[in-house]
Amino acid sequence: MTIEAIQNEIIDEFSMFEDWEERYQYMIDLGKTLPLIDEKYKLDTNLIKGCQSKVWVHAEMDNDTVRFTADSDAIITKGIIAILIRVFSNQHPQNIIEANTEFIDKIGLKEHLSPTRANGLVNMVKQLKLYAIAYQTQLN
Repeated sequence: MTIEAIQNEIIDEFSMFEDWEERYQYMIDLGKTLPLIDEKYKLDTNLIKGCQSKVWVHAEMDNDTVRFTADSDAIITKGIIAILIRVFSNQHPQNIIEANTEFIDKIGLKEHLSPTRANGLVNMVKQLKLYAIAYQTQLN
């Protein structure tokens, strides 16, 4: 599935909910489905900088796609990273690099987060794209 198709799926899913309380609950539920990072990768080097809570992300190449795993010590943040991993995992590095993230605005996520969580969201996207850049460089 393409990144854009996954993003559209997420937009459709979030549009089904009446209010943000239901959307937060959905994000918490998504966090429970997150492909969890192996404990051996829960290192300071895998922490996303600038997040209010701890978020660990690990990336590895699987054939020609990047596969992400993650975890967080906060349930909302775990839901946020779960959404991002759903979009970007199992995609070619170049597609991750070129992907826009307008779906985040379309579901209203950034505007419904505290400033520190919104900043963390931006840093999560940035880190996932940095992993993709590193792997794309290896492919060239």
